[in-house]
Amino acid sequence: MNDNAAQKIRLIMELRRMGISNTDVLSAIERVPREAFIPPTFRDRAYENIALPISSGQTISQPYIVAYMTQMLQPDPRQKVLEIGTGSGYQAAILSKLFRRVYSVERFRNLHLSAIELFERLKISNITTKLGDGYKGWKEQAPFSRIIVTAAAADIPQTLVDQLGDNGVMIIPVGPDQGDQTILRITKDQHGLVGEEELIPVRFVPLLQGLAVES
Repeated sequence: MNDNAAQKIRLIMELRRMGISNTDVLSAIERVPREAFIPPTFRDRAYENIALPISSGQTISQPYIVAYMTQMLQPDPRQKVLEIGTGSGYQAAILSKLFRRVYSVERFRNLHLSAIELFERLKISNITTKLGDGYKGWKEQAPFSRIIVTAAAADIPQTLVDQLGDNGVMIIPVGPDQGDQTILRITKDQHGLVGEEELIPVRFVPLLQGLAVES
C-alpha cells in the first residue's frame, strides 16, 4: 500500500468520526485523487484534513468541509447541481460521483482552464464549466435541484435562490470576509416557500461579483 492510500484510509476514518455518515459521500472522497488538485509544493499533505492554498489567493477546502457540505446537499444521482466557485475543481469532482450532471462557475480564468484540463485528464465527463460571475448563477440551465457555493457571500444572493428548483436545497457559507461565517442550508418547498437553517461556523474566501481581473 502506498503512502497516499494509507493516508486516504486514515482520512476516511477521521471523517467518519467527525460525523460524515453518508457512504456515497465517503466513497466519492475515496475515489477522487485529491493530490491531483493540489500544487506540487503541498502534494504530500493531500490527505491531511486541512485546507491548502492554490493559485490566485484561493484555497482547496478542508476534506471535512467538502464532505460535510456535500452530505448536507442530500445528493441524488438523478439530479443536476450548480456549483459556484470551481476553484481547484476538487469539490466538482466529488459532486460528479454523486449527481447526474454538475454545472460549475468560476471567476478566475486560470482556475477555470486548469480545472477543465484536470477533468479531462481524470476522464470526468459529467461536469460542465463556465467562466462567469457566480452571483449570477447559470440562468440558462436553471432550475437546479441542488446548489453549492464554495465561497462566503455577504448575504444570500437572491439570484441563486431564484434558480433553485422546488424541493431544492442550497448550501452556502454566509458572513463577512475576515469575520464570523456560517454555513446555511436554504430549502425551497414545492410551493416555492424558502426556509433557512444555520449549520456550522466556517472560514471561506469571500464570494465576489464579476470576473476576476488577472495580471
